[in-house]
Amino acid sequence: MVVFGWVVLFLVFVDEIAAVTAFGIWGWESSALGVPGWVLVWLLPVLAASTWYWFASPKAPYGGVVVRPVAKVLVFGLATLALWDLDHHSWAVALLVFSVVVNGLAMLPGIRALTADRDSA
Repeated sequence: MVVFGWVVLFLVFVDEIAAVTAFGIWGWESSALGVPGWVLVWLLPVLAASTWYWFASPKAPYGGVVVRPVAKVLVFGLATLALWDLDHHSWAVALLVFSVVVNGLAMLPGIRALTADRDSA
């Protein structure tokens, strides 16, 4: 179970990177509000990663039992919408399904205990 747990936690990290990448792709391929794509390609991933750090990460300063799930839904939901907006429908659905599955698995008590043990050490 320990190896499976660490694999799931690694996949959660891959999921976070995929979401940030989706924001970068959307920023590159679109120019929202007249902002050039080269600005959005950096700005959007930084905003997504900052939101994750402040509200959704395991050690988030402003995370909580309500704030953390809301931040996760916003980040993954907007990343999915970004891919959908670019007509990458298959990738959008894949990201959404992958996000739900790996984050759901990460909530299992045995897997959550892995990060709790590491935080107390």
